[in-house]
Amino acid sequence: MATQPWAAGPKEILEHGISLLRKDSDKNRRLALLSVDNAVELTIKTYLGLPKRINGITVPRKEFAEFSESFPKLLDALEQYASDKIAGIDLGEIEWFHRLRNQLYHQGNGLTVDRDKVDIYSELAKLLFENLFGETLSFSPEDQHQLLGEFLASWVAFERMTADLGKQNSDKLSTLGGRIRPPLMAMNEMIRAGVFESSDAKEIEELRRIRNEVVHGMADYKVAVNRKIIQRLEKITSKYQRIANSSTAAPDA
Repeated sequence: MATQPWAAGPKEILEHGISLLRKDSDKNRRLALLSVDNAVELTIKTYLGLPKRINGITVPRKEFAEFSESFPKLLDALEQYASDKIAGIDLGEIEWFHRLRNQLYHQGNGLTVDRDKVDIYSELAKLLFENLFGETLSFSPEDQHQLLGEFLASWVAFERMTADLGKQNSDKLSTLGGRIRPPLMAMNEMIRAGVFESSDAKEIEELRRIRNEVVHGMADYKVAVNRKIIQRLEKITSKYQRIANSSTAAPDA
């Protein structure tokens, strides 16, 4: 699939950032983090600024100008206008990485950044780009980096499935300000309500723990993420996706 012309800029900046990591050094990590953060900001601005005929949303010009000047407000706008496009992506995590980028930018070369943090941010940026522009990216990453990307992408699929089940079982779940709780918040409640089978509760909790520890830098993804973990996540997602699909299937005539 050819890159849409409006998505070419963010893609090039993201690709540049990831390419810097192929030769690991303190300097390249800093530059990579800056590039990835720039790609995230440009990705969001580009998507929200597209014509309604393309993205299906209408953002007033004055409002766009206001939130474009602030990264946190930009995230708020993305959540407001494109909440369906950010399943599996925690905007709080993206804001945390942006603050890390600001520390590097304002305090100069005296600070270093862990390779793992740059890897994780680049994968979150990649997922955000793919969600908003509908294009799968492949930048020939290192093998372990590729596994991290597959794991995070599989988690997105799991959260989307969880959201589908949450909507179908909304009568069993409490709400958050009148809205169905986000998947990560609703997961334990869905286990207690029997939406997820009790026999799968331990597996779901374990996979969520791994995901959170990896994304929050509490665990080394090179150790925590492997092909078996991804297969476990895909297996449980497939099981409940079939349940979700059967619930929405039209009855036989």
